[in-house]
Amino acid sequence: MGSLSEIYSKLPDSMDDLPPPPNAEAVELADFRARHWRSPVTGPLKPGSDAHKRAMADMFRDTFNPYRPSVIAWPKLDPATLHKVVSLPIWDIAVQTEGKARLRMAAYAALIDDPDVKDAISRNAWEENRHKEVLAKMVAAYNIPMAPEPPYIEPKDVEWAYLVTGFSECVDSFFAFGMFELAKRSGFFPQELTDTFEPIMQEECRHILLFANWLAWYRATMPWWRRPYFEAKVLAVWGFLIYERLSLVRTVDDKGQVHTQDNNFTVTGTKEVANIDITLPDFMDLCLQEDDRRFAGYDSRLLRPKAAPFIARVLRGAGRCWEFASGMVKANRR
Repeated sequence: MGSLSEIYSKLPDSMDDLPPPPNAEAVELADFRARHWRSPVTGPLKPGSDAHKRAMADMFRDTFNPYRPSVIAWPKLDPATLHKVVSLPIWDIAVQTEGKARLRMAAYAALIDDPDVKDAISRNAWEENRHKEVLAKMVAAYNIPMAPEPPYIEPKDVEWAYLVTGFSECVDSFFAFGMFELAKRSGFFPQELTDTFEPIMQEECRHILLFANWLAWYRATMPWWRRPYFEAKVLAVWGFLIYERLSLVRTVDDKGQVHTQDNNFTVTGTKEVANIDITLPDFMDLCLQEDDRRFAGYDSRLLRPKAAPFIARVLRGAGRCWEFASGMVKANRR
């Protein structure tokens, strides 16, 4: 597929090749710009229109953070905290997911003719590569045992692979927003460590904002006769993601140790990243609040992902009903 510099639209091969920030003020300004953007175009941004397409691409380009998380001083962790980090059953999946994402997005970008959309998705691929490098450096810094990475092979059905990655990120990022905030509030991990990952979490928000608007643009511009097949593929993707999240993945590291990876950790792992109890409905509330907060700085005319917030509201409602029914049963037993 060529070098990363060719695939990723004139961006450097490595995050270490980015220019160092001149001062702390530049880092702070870049972080602010990564979280706030509005199109200068007036009026609605209708999916399928040139204005919407350009706004989508401009948002992603203009909010690029050239410094963080490229400048990382990994904090020294006490033995108890280090054990918590090393014990989380996510690192193999996290590294491999970013490795797959960068390849799938780069492969899909190579198929796109429109220069604006091609540039945006290429940049997205570059940022996925940066996330993988960040995780690799963290794994090395804290000596986290890992299974050998599988070879990353360009997918045969590039569109399918891109849809799987995009929808998966929309769901995982939504619940990760809540889990990350829960970890911060509980103080389960030191502030220095959560501060290190904060810009990465905001980048994930930008990624799913781009995907949601690409999806709307793609649907609006595709020929009508392709739409039924595409929507059937989308349904199949959701079926695949549901199956995937109901399963566990077992990997073996280079020392022969078995690791069990939870594909649904962003929903089920609250007790592993926080030392406080939280009910499912309250956690769904937190995810919805964090989702709103992270998107608040971007142009409200750009579409937001809807599936994960809908799932959260359903889970919250079901949880409230269960709490009410359980309370009634307990009251009647007294």
